[in-house]
Amino acid sequence: MKLITSGPQVLNGDVAVSGAKNSATRLLAASLLTNEPVRLRNFPLALEDGKAKMAFIRQMGASVIERPEISELDIHAASLSFDPIEDFELPIRTTYLLAAGALAREGRARVPYPGGCKIGSRGYDLHVMVWEKLGCEVVETEPFIEVKGSLKGGLIDFPLSTVGGTENALMCASVAEGETEIRNAYVTPEVHDLIAFLREMGARIELEGASHIRVHGAGGPLRGASYSVMPDRIEALTWIVLGAVSGGTLRIANVPFDTMEVPLIHLRDCGIDLYRNAEGVMISPDCIGKHGIQPFELACGTHPGVITDMQSFFTFLGLFANGRSKVFDYRYPERIAYVSELARFAPDALEAQPGRITTYGPTPLKGAHGRSTDLRGSMTLVMAALCAQGESQVEGVEMALRGYNNLADKLAALGAECAWLD
Repeated sequence: MKLITSGPQVLNGDVAVSGAKNSATRLLAASLLTNEPVRLRNFPLALEDGKAKMAFIRQMGASVIERPEISELDIHAASLSFDPIEDFELPIRTTYLLAAGALAREGRARVPYPGGCKIGSRGYDLHVMVWEKLGCEVVETEPFIEVKGSLKGGLIDFPLSTVGGTENALMCASVAEGETEIRNAYVTPEVHDLIAFLREMGARIELEGASHIRVHGAGGPLRGASYSVMPDRIEALTWIVLGAVSGGTLRIANVPFDTMEVPLIHLRDCGIDLYRNAEGVMISPDCIGKHGIQPFELACGTHPGVITDMQSFFTFLGLFANGRSKVFDYRYPERIAYVSELARFAPDALEAQPGRITTYGPTPLKGAHGRSTDLRGSMTLVMAALCAQGESQVEGVEMALRGYNNLADKLAALGAECAWLD
């Protein structure tokens, strides 16, 4: 899919942050841990990743009813099996979370390779470890990873902190028989959301400190629940940064302040003073200090800091700052492919090497053709296209639609004129 637009465009109006992608798709998988009905409120139904997972679990036998007018999703997995599945190509990373529900019912699961990675890449070693530590046998076949066995509590000591591994361990341990201890867990706000949902379903989970978890397994399926997905902190930052540089007035609702304190501190320190109330912000040219946006240096890392998914938006902001800014990321140093595409809009204003990005601002953005390299990078190119002088095209913009619910409609409501071409 390609986006075509001409700018610069001044955006004005109201926009509401949707339910968090990195929570919603996990809660959708967790809804398979019960034979009873589940209702997920504030669910981002238009996300491509969510659509793909919903289609897959329907094939597994679950009832999934979408209510787009109220952003709700009803799931009822009275029965569940991988036997009807013929195509195991699922273009999402969190396929491993589909195992726990089937293991709790019939002791076997066929898991699509995460994100389409094949035998040999082994980007799922920690998930194999989770299943084996909890008493299962794991066999890698050509179309899928086969997991067999009765889940039993055990000790899971991750050699490195992992969000996905922590989520998989929590879900499997909740329906296992006996107690599971999880060490070196990575508990992000989205993992907190998963824990809260599992507790609503009857799971007994004790969080000790920041990285130690005990789960007292139910020995089988949990109970049904109704739960509201947390707002998306990454989407909230996206709209705030776009509002700061586009010259209009944006009123952004449903902002999860408690999950993004450090990123907001960085925005304040570079001269952006937001008008805020209990659940939202307003940003306009009046929010920018008299000396403009100030250059900054920051390092991406783990929560509660600036996470890597926020990196590209601070890089984009640096193009509007009055001087040289630097963004460091030694946790994921190679996630810089989008920089060369963003540089098409800002020639000679960006430098990148593994772990470090430098911007030289302020620089006027010029219309360009950019190609999406990843989800967040794709959204950054969309922002650049809206702010650039002249016509721009962004190819592969469907990547942005994986993480931004109703993106085209939200931009149109703010006055953006864009063509979205298949």
